Amino acid sequence: MIDLSEYSQAQRERLVYIDFRLYFTGAVSRTDLMDRFGVGAAAATRDFAQYREIAPENTELDTVTKHYAIRETFSPLIVHSPERVLTALSQGYGYGLDGEKPLILNESISLLSKPKVEVLAPISRAISLHQVVKISYTSGSGESEREIVPFAVSCDGLRWHVRAYDRKRQKFVDFVLARIGTAQTQWGGKPKNDENQKHDDQWNRMLDLPLVPHPDKNYAQIVMLDYEMPGGVLRLRVRAAMAGYVLQQYHVDCSPDHSIEDNAYRLWLSDPLALYGVESSMFAPGYRSPNGDLGGSDKVGAS
Repeated sequence: MIDLSEYSQAQRERLVYIDFRLYFTGAVSRTDLMDRFGVGAAAATRDFAQYREIAPENTELDTVTKHYAIRETFSPLIVHSPERVLTALSQGYGYGLDGEKPLILNESISLLSKPKVEVLAPISRAISLHQVVKISYTSGSGESEREIVPFAVSCDGLRWHVRAYDRKRQKFVDFVLARIGTAQTQWGGKPKNDENQKHDDQWNRMLDLPLVPHPDKNYAQIVMLDYEMPGGVLRLRVRAAMAGYVLQQYHVDCSPDHSIEDNAYRLWLSDPLALYGVESSMFAPGYRSPNGDLGGSDKVGAS
């Protein structure tokens, strides 16, 4: 990988964009750069000259199309994150106010559980500014009002949560963002010391959960390819506060004797005791704690 630290932030972004377009679409033009970053033709020409100086074997100018095309000797300047690449290819490279078009034909399903922007905005502001938020929230026992001190958002694969101190229950819990009806920042109120993230043991505790192909299913090799499991084990690093939700959403059999027969469960937690003392384990499918409490795939999760 190439060290780009000597360049300005703006120029690094343009050089990485050139690299991205070459690597994942095979070609890039001055017009692409001008449209994406709002630079003039002369500046775009300089950026391409700079890129070719850094990586002369990566691209060449196609004199017919006037595009810079990828060469067989291409080597990326940086490590491109698969998650960011797929987002850019399917939704556009950046947060354009006028909308950005996908870079390749694609079909993907967005999360069915989507928080309202008018709820997300005060929640995220409160996290950033360390404020208290008054919310209306619907749980299994009905709708209620809460004062919470949020400090992080998280996604379990299907739903977005906010982790917060709940003043009503006087403990740290998860709230599903889509279940929050209204959210209003309490400008005058400041969090107390014991409402700080550093006191949330379940959030701060990190787990390494060993996942293996389900012993009772016949497609171990396929599962190992799907999940890139060197040696047949995938170690899922996850916070204790989120573990049960993630295991539930990804259909991991957490029973000690891998007894879930449903073919949707292609993975098994080979050390169920790794969930001992984890509050969210109540949502882990098939999990049985040493004291006999059951987890289960039928629970819907969160407060």
